[in-house]
Amino acid sequence: MTFLSPWWLLLLTVVIALALVYVLFQRRRSRYAVRFATLPLLEKVAPSRPGWRRHVPAGAFLLTLIAMVLAIARPAAAVQVPRERATVLVAVDTSVSMESTDVRPTRIEAAKAAAKEFVDDLPEEFNVGLVSFSGSASVLVAPTTDRSAVDAGIDGLTLSERTAIGEGVYAALGSVTSFDAEAGEDPPPARIVLLSDGSNTTGRSLEEAATAATDAKVPVSTIAYGTEGGTVELNGRDIPVPVDSAALRQLAEATGGSAYEAESDAELRGVYQDIGSSIGWRTEHREITTWVVAIGLLTALAAGTASLFWFSRLP
Repeated sequence: MTFLSPWWLLLLTVVIALALVYVLFQRRRSRYAVRFATLPLLEKVAPSRPGWRRHVPAGAFLLTLIAMVLAIARPAAAVQVPRERATVLVAVDTSVSMESTDVRPTRIEAAKAAAKEFVDDLPEEFNVGLVSFSGSASVLVAPTTDRSAVDAGIDGLTLSERTAIGEGVYAALGSVTSFDAEAGEDPPPARIVLLSDGSNTTGRSLEEAATAATDAKVPVSTIAYGTEGGTVELNGRDIPVPVDSAALRQLAEATGGSAYEAESDAELRGVYQDIGSSIGWRTEHREITTWVVAIGLLTALAAGTASLFWFSRLP
């Protein structure tokens, strides 16, 4: 158990002081009685002494004070709370070739629209992250249930040179592992949805990425954007950027994922259906102030009842 306002616990020193004063008064009272009255006389005057019962109301009163102090210190107990572990990483190709207009309005704009639609269609309890890759890869949004954060990350994607698809897969796998502390021993149900034109030009190969994803048991579903006749203008020249849909399909098949084309965006709604669901656990601290107050009130009630029953007065 922990306390959310622990400084109030200093009041326990006052309770301890009261307890010490009570003990001192009882000892003085006992010495005074023995000094000014003989034992036979005491037995005649008070033949039936309350004994330990006379301390019960005082003890209950002190326990009530302790409970009240603990209550204002806001006690919290650690509890295990279920957490949805299913995770989807959307990896988007941000290489210059994605600026081609063979997919309207451009490959990257079509990819953004499809990615946002896909994210918004996922079950709201799923964790979704965003990875961007061009010459290198980076996790722009760690897995979260906040869809607005992912959508904002997709809107902010910008293009740069080269394409590191393999690095994008590795970055997504790392994000899954770092997000879930149980991933090492009990991998969560996860899926990488990779949107690209399929030409890997730098970084680790697609074969290495496929092996890593297979070992991690994370399927990669790919969406190819572009046609064989795609071009992009660089320095005043039209540079051919044909889509390599075959490479993306091989990546998907090698990892147990599914391969899609740019024209089949509607099929994306079915991608998450085979991801599955797994309930994990996280530790949260929940206040138990009400229970402590209840204990204090019950203790006070018990003290009053005992005092009335034994001594015909309230403590």
